[in-house]
Amino acid sequence: MTHDEAIARLVGELDRSERARTPSAEGATDSARREAFRAWQAARLARTHADLLESRRFGAAAQFFLSDLYGPQDISVHSAQVRRILPVMSRTLPATAIDTVADAIELDALSEELDAAMIAALGERIATLDAAAYAQAYRAIGRNDERARQIDLIEHLGRSLDGLTHHPFIGAALRMMRKPAEVAGLAALQSFLERGYAAFRVMRGGSDFVDIVAGRERAISNALLAGDDSVLAPPPA
Repeated sequence: MTHDEAIARLVGELDRSERARTPSAEGATDSARREAFRAWQAARLARTHADLLESRRFGAAAQFFLSDLYGPQDISVHSAQVRRILPVMSRTLPATAIDTVADAIELDALSEELDAAMIAALGERIATLDAAAYAQAYRAIGRNDERARQIDLIEHLGRSLDGLTHHPFIGAALRMMRKPAEVAGLAALQSFLERGYAAFRVMRGGSDFVDIVAGRERAISNALLAGDDSVLAPPPA
């Protein structure tokens, strides 16, 4: 991918992310339903990856993934801040780095779109959401290719973050950027980048972690689409 193509892709994903968050007529009701849905989904992720969250080696990376990349946290503020610094990024970052940022924004937009489809399919059942209702809605909306793409993006982002930790100057550069980022009103984006870098650096090699998370999420997605709801069942008390 050329530099110009990477920039064009990033702009397109930023536009998509904004469209995915355009308020609907329901307003506050939609917001409450979205929060309830994402809370249930976050609890499922925490159950599935409980061993990673408790691991000394993988714990920080698991927390970052489940809260910042694949969880309930709204990262739209990062998209807005990326747009603000797009001219600087286009002058200073290589195409590979810009493409990685585009992956993160695409993941955000795609997750928002899929969640909105799930919430619509669930209807009033979202107030008493359980594994059976979730699985039924998951199959009802289909969009199998987009589900696969979502997990591919998670995997690619994990490998990209792991790759950054092999360059010692990246950590120093992030620390140097902290004050200018605060002054420029980019503190949220700066914090996101620092947390991701620090979480993956602790592992001293994150390929095993990425393989585990992506493998589990693919297995769950495939099982749900095949009609096996047992993959969502909480562990016995």
